[in-house]
Formats: sequence, C-alpha cells, structure tokens
Amino acid sequence: MRAPYLLLLLLLSLHLTLVLPWKKDEFRNCNQTPFCKRARAFKRGSCSLVAHDVSINDGDLTAKLLPRNQDPDHPPNPLLLVLSVYQDGIVRLRIDEDPSLGPPKKRFQLPNVIVDEFLSQKLWLQRISTETIGSDLRPSSIVYLSDGYEAVLRQDPFEVFVREKSGKRVLSLNSHGLFDFEQLRVKDEGEDWEEKFRGHTDTRPFGPQSISFDVSFYDADFVYGIPEHATSLALKPTRGPDVEESEPYRLFNLDVFEYLHDSPFGLYGSIPFMISHGKSRGTSGFFWLNAAEMQIDVLGSGWDAESGISLPSSQSSIDTFWMSEAGIVDTFFFVGPGPKDVVRQYTSVTGTSAMPQLFATAYHQCRWNYRDEEDVAHVDSKFDEHDIPYDVLWLDIDHTDGKRYMTWDRSLFPNPEEMQKKLAAKGRYMVTVVDPHVKREDSFTLHKEASKKGYYVKDAAGNDYDGWCWPGSSSYLDALSPEVRSWWGEKFSLQNYVGSTPTLYIWNDMNEPSVFSGPEGTMPRNALHYGGVEHRELHNAYGYYFHMATSEGLVKRGDGNDRPFVLSRAAFAGTQKYGTVWTGDSSAEWDYLRVSVPMVLTLGLTGLSFSGADVGGFFGNPEAELLVRWFQLGAFYPFFRGHAHHDTKRREPWLFGERNTELMRDAIRVRYVLLPYFYTLFREANMTGIPVVRPLWMEFPSDEVTFKNDEAFMVGSALLVQGIYTKEAKKVSVYLPGKQSWYDFRTGTIYKGGITHQLEVFEESIPTFQKAGTIIPRKDRSRRSSTQMVNDPYTLVVALNSSQAAEGELYIDDGKSFEFKQGAFIHRRFVFSDGKLTSLNVGPIASSSTKFSSNCVIERIILLGHSGAKSALVEPENRKVDIELGPLHFLRGRGSSVLTIRKPNLLISDDWTVKVV
Repeated sequence: MRAPYLLLLLLLSLHLTLVLPWKKDEFRNCNQTPFCKRARAFKRGSCSLVAHDVSINDGDLTAKLLPRNQDPDHPPNPLLLVLSVYQDGIVRLRIDEDPSLGPPKKRFQLPNVIVDEFLSQKLWLQRISTETIGSDLRPSSIVYLSDGYEAVLRQDPFEVFVREKSGKRVLSLNSHGLFDFEQLRVKDEGEDWEEKFRGHTDTRPFGPQSISFDVSFYDADFVYGIPEHATSLALKPTRGPDVEESEPYRLFNLDVFEYLHDSPFGLYGSIPFMISHGKSRGTSGFFWLNAAEMQIDVLGSGWDAESGISLPSSQSSIDTFWMSEAGIVDTFFFVGPGPKDVVRQYTSVTGTSAMPQLFATAYHQCRWNYRDEEDVAHVDSKFDEHDIPYDVLWLDIDHTDGKRYMTWDRSLFPNPEEMQKKLAAKGRYMVTVVDPHVKREDSFTLHKEASKKGYYVKDAAGNDYDGWCWPGSSSYLDALSPEVRSWWGEKFSLQNYVGSTPTLYIWNDMNEPSVFSGPEGTMPRNALHYGGVEHRELHNAYGYYFHMATSEGLVKRGDGNDRPFVLSRAAFAGTQKYGTVWTGDSSAEWDYLRVSVPMVLTLGLTGLSFSGADVGGFFGNPEAELLVRWFQLGAFYPFFRGHAHHDTKRREPWLFGERNTELMRDAIRVRYVLLPYFYTLFREANMTGIPVVRPLWMEFPSDEVTFKNDEAFMVGSALLVQGIYTKEAKKVSVYLPGKQSWYDFRTGTIYKGGITHQLEVFEESIPTFQKAGTIIPRKDRSRRSSTQMVNDPYTLVVALNSSQAAEGELYIDDGKSFEFKQGAFIHRRFVFSDGKLTSLNVGPIASSSTKFSSNCVIERIILLGHSGAKSALVEPENRKVDIELGPLHFLRGRGSSVLTIRKPNLLISDDWTVKVV
C-alpha cells in the first residue's frame, strides 16, 4: 500500500502547487540564467568583430566576421553574414556559423514561420557602393533598400544600420559593440556544462551557444511590443540610472498561474518584435526570428555614461539589448515610416490574421467547467430567457473521459452530438479543449498509436518524454514534425473525434507546453524533437506548431471549405495565421481589468489582432460592479469571452440582480450591434495586418499626448473607447485626440478634439466616442446569435466633420467559408460630401460563379452633425424619403433623438446616392 500512498501524496502536492498564486522563486531570474547573466556583464565596445570578404552572392550581400586581433596558431572560425533586401524596404540580416567547418551540430532555424509570399519578394542586389564613415580604417558597404533608404554594413567596427538617404539613421545593430555569438564547440576535459535549478538538471550537451547584441531605434520617444507581459504599453527601461526594475523583459512561454500585473516577467506567449515611435521620425520595427528563451533590456537614458566611449551618432536613440540562449541571428529591420506601415511590413513576413468566421467575432460563454448536458442546456436556455445574445458555449477539461482529449465522459455527456445540434439549431456553436499532452495509458488509442509511431517528444536519453499534467503521466506530441502535424490533423475528422459535429471547434490550452513536474513548470530544455532539435531551441514555438496542426486539421475536417476556429494560450510570431489567443489566467481585480488593455493592444501591434482577456478575470469572484465594467470594456476586445476558474462562484450575467443583468445585457448587445463594423475590421487585419483595436498613436501618430496612453484605445479608425478602472468612479478624464470633433456613442453629444475632458461616469456604459468624419455600419435588431442576424437590415451612422464630410466601409461575405479568397464578397465604401451619401464598390467585379450576393438593405441612415434637412432624394431612381428625428440607439439608459433617414431600403450590394435636400 505504500507506493499508492506516496503517489497520492505526490498528486496532492502537485495540485497544491497548481492552485497557489505566482511565486517568484519558482521561476528563474536573469542572475539564475547563465546566458543572461554573462551577456549583461558585457561592457560597451567589447565586440571586436570585423567584416571581411564583403561581396554579392545570389543577390545577397555576404561577409565573414572575424575578431580584429587573431591568434595565428589558433585561427577562429568565421561567422557568416548574409544581408538580404525585400520589397517595401525590409532588410533581413542572418548571422550563423559556417557549416562547412563541421560544428558539433547545425543550429536550428525555424521552419514554417515566414510566409512563402514574402520570400518571393526578395530584391536581388546588383552592386555595392562604399563610403568611409568618420575615422574608420575600412570603408562601409552600402546597398539600396528602397526610395529614400539605404542599408549599411560598417566593416570595422562591425555594425549594420538602416538610414535615410539624408544620412539620418533609423535602426542599427551593434552600434554599442555588445554583439556576442558563442560558437558551438567540443567540451574541454573536466569542463562542466550542467545547469541546475530547483532540483532540475539541464545537461546542456552542446554547451554554451547564446547570442546577444544591441539594437538602437533613432529619434524614438518610446518602444512597444515584445509580448507577452502584464505591463504598460510603452515599455519601461530595465537598466540604467534611476531604474527600479532590474529584470529584463523575459520571452519564455510559461504556464503562469495567477500572474502579477505590472511586471516584465514572461507569460504564455513570446513575440520578439519591437516597435519604436516618435514624433520627429515616425515608426520603425525590429524582429528576431528565434524561438529560444530570450531576455531583452530596454536601456534607460545614461545607461552607458560610465563607458567613456563616444556615441556613434549624434542622433538621439532608444537603445535595447537582446539576449537569447540559442539559435541564429535571423533579424528583420522595418523602416515604416508610419505605425501602420511597420505592422504591415512585419505581417508581410509572418503572415496576416486569419479571417475568422462571423460567429467567432461575437460573444463566447465559458467556464471551467459546465458540468454536464443538463448544465449546458440550462445555461443556454437562461441566455434566451434573459434575452442575452451569445454564439459559443465552451467545455473545459472535465467534459472528457479521464482527461483523455477528444473523448467524452459519457456519464455526464451521453449524447454530445445531440447537445451540439440543439445549440446549432439556434445558430450557436460549441468549443472543447484539446491540450498537447496525451495521457499515458495503454488502453487509450491515441496514446497507443502515437507511441507506436514515435510521435512524442523524447527525453535526453531518447525515450518518450514523460511529464505530469492534468491526466497524470503524460507525453507530448512533437508538432515540429510535419508528419506528426498531418497525423494530428486527421484526428479532428468526424469519424476520429467521436461525438463531434461540424459546429464543434477547438481550444488548445497548456501548450507552452505546461508540465507540472518540469523545470519552471515546462519541458526540460534538453528534450529532443524532430531532427534532433533540442527543446531549448524551439521552446517558444512549441505551441505555435501545435496550434498550426490543430487549425489545419479543422480545415481538413471541412474538406477545405470551413474556416477553422482554434484558441491558443501559447503564442509566437505568426500565430495570427492560425487563430486566436487570450491573455491567460488573470484575476477578478480592477488592476487586471486595467492591464488587459495594454496587453491586448501589444498583441495587436505584434500581429495578433484576434485577442482578448477573460471577462471578469479567471480567478476569484468579481463584485458586480467590476463584472459589469469588464463586460462593458470586453465588448470592444477583438475576442470577447467570459471565463472563470472552477473554484469561483457561478457568474453568468443573470446572477447579480435585475439591474446588473440589464447592464451586462446592454454591454453584450453593443457588441452585436457593432458586428458589421468589427467584421469589416477583421477583414482589414486579414488583408493588411493592421489590428482591430489600436493604440491612440496609431491613428494620431503626431500627437505626443497619445504615446503613453493605454487606458483608452481605438477600435478601427472610428471609435475611441475609455475604460473605467476604479470602483465607484464618478468622474473620468478622457483625452480626445485630433483636430476634429467626437460624438458620444450613446447620446450623439459633440466634444471638441485635442483636449482632455472631465466627464461624468454613468453605470450603463463606459465613455465611447465616434470620430467626426467617419461612417459606422451597424445592425440594430436584437437576436439570439449572430447567425440569426445575417439577413437583418443595416444602419449607417454618419458622423460629419467640420467640412460636413465622412467616410467608412463595410465588408460582407458568407461568414464561414474560404470563398472570399475567390472574390465572393461585398466590399463597399460610403462617402458623404457635398450633401450626398454615396455607396461605391471597392471589391472585385466577381464572375457569376463566385459572386456573393445579399438581399440586405439599409433601413436607417443617422446623420450626426447635420441640421435643417427635411428630406432626401435616392438616386438613381429619383425616390424621395423623409428625414425625421429618431433614436440614436435602441439600448437602455441615456439616449437622444437624431436626424434619421428612415427606410431608404437601399440594397447593400448596389451603387447608389442619397442626396440630402
């Protein structure tokens, strides 16, 4: 009996570890991470590399990097440098060991992250010009980048930078001489490469292999990006005089239970992409394609004052220091010059956001866990009873048979297909969780097959890695392997995933990967993947490949006709191509509501437009006021989902009293009213990479007041949203940028732009404003789900600026298939000027076989900022319609009457003009 008793104690101790909040000493800091500690000790100017043999090869600039002073008896191996230029002013810089010199192993380069379209946009360099910079002993090599920009390889001292033709720098690497590249080598006799942390030993069979370098952003006021951290939008300095926080920003995907807010500690995702922005120069960006652990310092002003070395440029700059445990230098420089340009350039490399199905952009209801089919039916019926729309109901791990994913606990869910069909009859969907760890049980077919085929990650000894997670003893699928990804994708067929239906979609949780028994709660770094790749080399991309496999599996399930929906907790550069992410295990506290905004904005800036936070917070029990405010803010997240831990009290919207139910219902309805606008923005993100929700400075790049503002944000270019982040708030300060006016979203009250307004706070909504000069499409009729709204008429809200002009867009497709890629969509631009509203086609003129059609009409046109009109003339049929006062909204609470063109009944797909007379 002793062995089972000890096993029980182990399980209990692991469970207790899981439910305790974040503990600092369970995770490594920089001083406990040898590569970070070594790199931070480097002094400015310590790099002695010089570029030799500069030439053009295969359209690239190539060179060899060697130390300035070499030992002739022990000549060092050179590093190979390749600089490539791509369309839109993008520079790619790669530095690696010379494989022809027989290093102990080939360094890992991430596959399937860069999109093929980008690689086809390479500009083949033809010639190099030279220029001697300052007192350099060697001339620098210069190549054409794009109109107005050049890329420069400074040979001695080694440096790479991008500059304007005028000579002003934009971005540089190694301007401060901090570049270091630990080459792989054979271990010396008696040398100890092992690293230990909290009882875990990393054997490090290939020894030190870290890389570090400095990157400078010129004429920048702030830097942003490098998620995922629960901290401010503008990144705070981590080193330098008067810097309180001494830890770098860590990029190392971890399952962080109840994370801290306002901390540089790394969370579930890692995207090594940083953006700078400033008033004088604009925007630039830097991306390092590397999935090993990374630590990044933002260096405060004066960080290098003690070095005594003169700056390489008279321009001001924000200096940063990038450190990684392994990999190669594979970096990208983005010149902008505007914020949208940089995001577009970055997503041209890693891919734009997948176009979601319409239902996925609506409200999702989740909990760990809805107990059984009766509970599911009860929750579903209560939404209808209280007239609250929703589209998706989620099931967490406890719906499975003993944590065996893609199974059902038949005592609780005896008829899963029927359960899903009942939801589908109302236009609703279901999502189930499927994690990457597989229960090690011989009777479990999935495990038996994966084990037999050798599809698991291996431990350092070459055996299937065995770690502890929700099912107990578990192994982890090696999704780096294309064969494993293909096999995994097949498991989502309706035949293989017994109990699933075409309206069931997937949630990939715990895919950092989370390993309860592993170092820092994750997989050992010396575990082995496909091709002999060590886990340390791809850790941050493990979840990316699993997400990819799941998403592609759902595409296969639908024979290539059905857009997948897959939520992932882990994220990496390019995750946006495969689905959605959220900010993880937050708490039901006001501070977490507050920090959700910069977290979602940062994910959007780095390509992941479709993201959100758990409405209400995952842990704890939110008071009614906090929950209401979270719903009011969450209605504007790109991904809008309520979720909670199983130890919390039930918190469905009808459980907090009639008044609070009204307030939450209205908040959710706001999202449904705005679905046409959101869906149009998701298409913009799909086409350009520009995020759905944006920092104010993305829309107002010259307004310095916006650069640090992360309490308010833009939804597209038309709406500004200001959250309420304190209990019982009576007043709130709202800065409305720009020279044009703004209209209150609820009342139509007009406010002047370019100043801060002190506004009264109301319980029924948070401050939201429509920018003058914009047109927003809406659907105002209340339905149970987005599916039931498809044929409903539209309302256009025309907010006129000082020139009595406005414009906006509307995108529509079938909301589910990939036919939009063949031109099956409607895309209209609405322009109001000279007293006329015109609808113009900006989509393709599709063939009859692919054309998407809609019989939807516009039933109301609301005119904000217009006065005196009595009627309107619809052209080309020369039909007169009345203009009268009507409600701005059909929501509860404050409202007002506004000029409304009622029932013009214009087909949304047609060209037409409405002339106000």
